[in-house]
Amino acid sequence: MTRLLLAAALLASTAAHAQTDAARWRATASRVKITRDDWGVAHIHGRSDADAVFGMIYAQAEDDFNRIETNYLVSLGRLAEAEGEGAIWQDLRQRLFVDPEVLKADYAKSPEWLRTLMQAWADGLNYYLATHPEVKPRVLTRFEPWMALSFSEGSIGGDIERVPLSQIEAFYGRQKLAMTDAEKGLLYKEPKGSNGFAIAPSHTKNGHALLLINPHTSFFFRSEQQVTSGEGLNAYGAATWGQFFIYQGFNPHAGWMHTSSGVDNVDEFAETVDRGGWEKELFYLYGGEKRRITLKPITIAYRTADGERGRRSFTTYSTHHGPIVRETADGKWIAVSLMNKPVEALQQSFLRTKAGDYASFLKIAGLKANSSNNTLFADSKGEIAFLMPQFMPVRDNRFDYRKPVDGSDPATDWRGLHSLASLPQVVNPRNGWAFNTNNWPWTAAGADSPKATDYPRYFDQAGENPRGAHALRVLNARRDFTPETLRQAAYDSFLPAFDRLLPGLISAWEKLPEGDARKARLAEPVALLKGWDRRWNADSTATSLAVFWGEALWVPSATPAKEAGLSVWDWMAERATDAQRIDALASAVDRLTQDFGSWQVPWGEINRFQRNDGAIAQQFDDAKPSIQVPFTSAQWGSLASFGAKRWPGTKRYYGTLGNSFVAAVEFGPKVRAWAVTAGGESGHPESKHFKDQAERYAAGALRPVYFYPEDLKGHVERVYRPGE
Repeated sequence: MTRLLLAAALLASTAAHAQTDAARWRATASRVKITRDDWGVAHIHGRSDADAVFGMIYAQAEDDFNRIETNYLVSLGRLAEAEGEGAIWQDLRQRLFVDPEVLKADYAKSPEWLRTLMQAWADGLNYYLATHPEVKPRVLTRFEPWMALSFSEGSIGGDIERVPLSQIEAFYGRQKLAMTDAEKGLLYKEPKGSNGFAIAPSHTKNGHALLLINPHTSFFFRSEQQVTSGEGLNAYGAATWGQFFIYQGFNPHAGWMHTSSGVDNVDEFAETVDRGGWEKELFYLYGGEKRRITLKPITIAYRTADGERGRRSFTTYSTHHGPIVRETADGKWIAVSLMNKPVEALQQSFLRTKAGDYASFLKIAGLKANSSNNTLFADSKGEIAFLMPQFMPVRDNRFDYRKPVDGSDPATDWRGLHSLASLPQVVNPRNGWAFNTNNWPWTAAGADSPKATDYPRYFDQAGENPRGAHALRVLNARRDFTPETLRQAAYDSFLPAFDRLLPGLISAWEKLPEGDARKARLAEPVALLKGWDRRWNADSTATSLAVFWGEALWVPSATPAKEAGLSVWDWMAERATDAQRIDALASAVDRLTQDFGSWQVPWGEINRFQRNDGAIAQQFDDAKPSIQVPFTSAQWGSLASFGAKRWPGTKRYYGTLGNSFVAAVEFGPKVRAWAVTAGGESGHPESKHFKDQAERYAAGALRPVYFYPEDLKGHVERVYRPGE
């Protein structure tokens, strides 16, 4: 009887809480208005910032709840609950660094204003699920406010992803597994990153600062939104699915663009372990003494093959440097140090969207919770800037932190964070522009760039890339930029990598003896490439041949380039042998002929955009409709990036990453902007906004952004409140 009474009381309490939640959700929804424009973009207005956050995340859920849930399954280390045992090691890697119990404590200690926003975020998602019973979450049937802290920085590929999964499995699965070629960086793959240009009034026709926003991410990685409130919030741009801040975008007075940085601020420490067994007390050497290794149990839940739930438990290890992630051949345990400041990161991510000028933007950067991204900034005062990640540990430059350093030597420890003033940066440079293409910072403003010799070597491990050379070319070309000529620069068709690589191929062919069969066979392909202007074009057969040749030459170049500490581009240009260059061309000719019946195939016939369904992992099919895309991979220096390849069962290339959201912004008395999103705003195939921007995307035809209420007039599809 007592148990029945307790159960009844619990049910009554749960029901009362549910009624309270529902009443709160409805009250918040009544203070929110969502306006969908004729591209499906949601313009959200809330009475307060919290109301706006509620509406913002609700609108995202309308467009693609699956991507929101998936992002949080990943960030919470719960993906295996949806996808099965294959995701256990990814979840374990996440949970080594992200502990839900710690996040709950962090939430409780967060500033009140931030807790209010996190509560509104959770309420918006839960209200969406309550009003859409047809939507069946895979795992997350209820969102808690603290969960927002697990995914507080919106870049593609977080710091944790630098830890190789194969080695997590090897160490904690107690087996021997080699790192994959992909983890070693030896496979040809599309560079992840972005382009950002900031142009000062001195170099614009209208005397207004300009900003190019050009993230290179997985397609459909972010939602395009505008979010406004009665508390001064008014931000437009790209928000990573599930986050309540505009990650790359602008407000009426300022804009910010993030590019993946090449700084070294994720470090490995080789620990000397004194062990008597895996389950006994363990110690590691530090400064001539022994310290106890911290043991922590972690249990990963996973979906079994029959749909039930299984569990796998691990004892994990950490030192003061961080969690242990692998073991070296000589028995050292590798600990990883990286930024873990979720409260500060979420504050910085949201607050910078309200910064109206450079001074206020920099003040927010003082939170030092951006670890992976450079920033290009421009504002209506005419100020521009290039900033590096503010989370930069101070280290002893005697050590090479690109490799594991000796964890037993206290001299290798991090020694606090660099001050903002001590970081490489560019602010209002005399040359009139700043940029980054995921390359080093030493060319960010041409002759006015920071000097590498003034900084420790850990400030860059990316080096230069072909897009960097291309950016310098287009930015130096004029002093009268307009939004349209900025757009043209972003889609300039030159491929500088081939301008550097092809002379070696032509020379190698010319050296072939006259009696060599390859000389006659490759004469026409070489002539085509020799006469090519090194520009991509949908009708260009030379583009197809050059891309296939470059990919074939990449394969034998990647390993020796890494061993020599060179970029693959440098190796291909300077150290590839004549035989490798000729063999790669023969391979390219053979591949084209085999797949398309001729080695002379227009690039647009090969390089295609296709969106068939709302799945995160698309299934491509040559028999289904697709759109030709003229621009190439960023690998060859194309500023407009389209990362495409053959897929199982296809001969054509289909893109999955690269240009995803592109915007050109002008900061005059009133901000003006033009933008395009890959495919369309909605993740639902039945929506007309599923791929209504695909043709514009392929053509680089940006559409006007409806930023002000007067801009929206005549372009409104629907006005409603959440739940309606």
